[in-house]
Amino acid sequence: MKNKQSYHLITLGCPKNEVDSDGMEMLLREANIDASDDARQADVLIVNTCGFLEAAKEESIGVLQELADGKRRHQMLIAAGCLAQRNGEEVLERVPQVDGLLGTRRWMDVVDLVKQVRGGPEQRRLQRYSLLGEPDETYVEAVPRPAVAGGSAYLKISDGCNAPCAFCTIPSFKGKLRSRPIEAVIDEANALVEAGAKELVIVAQDTTDFGRDQGEPDSLPRLLSALCNRTSDALKWVRLMYAYPGHVSDGLIEVMASQDKIVPYLDMPLQHGDPRTLRRMRRPSRLEMIYDHVEKLRAAMPDIALRTTFIVGYPGETEEEFQGLLKFAQAIEFDKVGAFPFSPEPGTPAAALPDPVPEEEKEERYDRLMEVQQPISLRKNQEQVGRVLDILVEGQGEVAESGAPLLLGRSYRDAPEVDGLVLVPGIAGAPVGTVLEVHINGALEYDLVGEPLIAETFSSRTELLADLK
Repeated sequence: MKNKQSYHLITLGCPKNEVDSDGMEMLLREANIDASDDARQADVLIVNTCGFLEAAKEESIGVLQELADGKRRHQMLIAAGCLAQRNGEEVLERVPQVDGLLGTRRWMDVVDLVKQVRGGPEQRRLQRYSLLGEPDETYVEAVPRPAVAGGSAYLKISDGCNAPCAFCTIPSFKGKLRSRPIEAVIDEANALVEAGAKELVIVAQDTTDFGRDQGEPDSLPRLLSALCNRTSDALKWVRLMYAYPGHVSDGLIEVMASQDKIVPYLDMPLQHGDPRTLRRMRRPSRLEMIYDHVEKLRAAMPDIALRTTFIVGYPGETEEEFQGLLKFAQAIEFDKVGAFPFSPEPGTPAAALPDPVPEEEKEERYDRLMEVQQPISLRKNQEQVGRVLDILVEGQGEVAESGAPLLLGRSYRDAPEVDGLVLVPGIAGAPVGTVLEVHINGALEYDLVGEPLIAETFSSRTELLADLK
């Protein structure tokens, strides 16, 4: 008979969910509930769901149903996160085997929920609505978390969002912006660095709105300065994601340019490049402001890598408006571009807009946008050839044709999970999380190719690995 319970947790969706899952795992382990890689053997099954888009919602339901189909009598199944908060009743209707719902701002009560649903089927039925919480309730502090694999960790600085974007469901279940206290962020950052994080990736629904809810707009520069100055030299990179156009202040640019730990990289999702579409999206539509941001960023940090995201096929998007997007992308020449066809989300203003774009036209416009961006991306990567870049080692692969070892890493130009890699052929065994100097000698559309400088000074693989460690 087992003395200890175990859990199996699946995380879906964005990096913000990964942060919450890390917190849940820490709390479960502190409660003497061990992690299990095998869902069949675990006592507690948890799915941290995503409910941002309809496709993500269906994926979350599918994962819950798969676990429910194999669920044993002693097991409990918990739906956590965005979908549980947004569509809890639908989750229970479609997957009646779910025993508990855990809302987006109640993940820190996961252990309490596990205790509640231990009382058998009747108690589970009565208790399973109990820990959703209200979207705007006070932010509860996270516990310190271990660094994620690869030496990189996400650091969430706020939750919720005040932006009025017509296509987005997040405020409906995340609530309004709630910024974390700066001291709490610094404490968590130091815990992550102590646990081995070489890179901290700053995330939120809108990182640049940090502090506005506390009457201190434009507090992000102060937070970033504190992060850089009050963490050890073991922290090499601080990376900023999810910057909102209009909130990229001169103070933020100055801090990014002056702090060595902050990599010259900015993710600023713009969603479109034609003012008419942007107005229907309820997004900032003054393109002059965007051009001004980009000019200042590149003047302060000539090597900066700029990333953005676009939506194609938004309701009412004419061919002329789409051409406006293409011209905008060509004019700015972003280093990295993500794009996706518009998906109407129930309950959002965008879902009720007239003149929907046919699905096949959305896909065709997506392809055309990527065709415009690919040569830009390739040329930006070719400009890196001849440079020496630090890379953070993420793993090991092999060259398809020969089977030779292939080191996989990221430079400052590449955010985890969404951007490209630096491929280093001929090197095996470098520990994940190692920072390695690489001479870039090749470029692909999305990836770079290089060779480690250290290989020129070591005669054997044994000596190389000894130095890496």
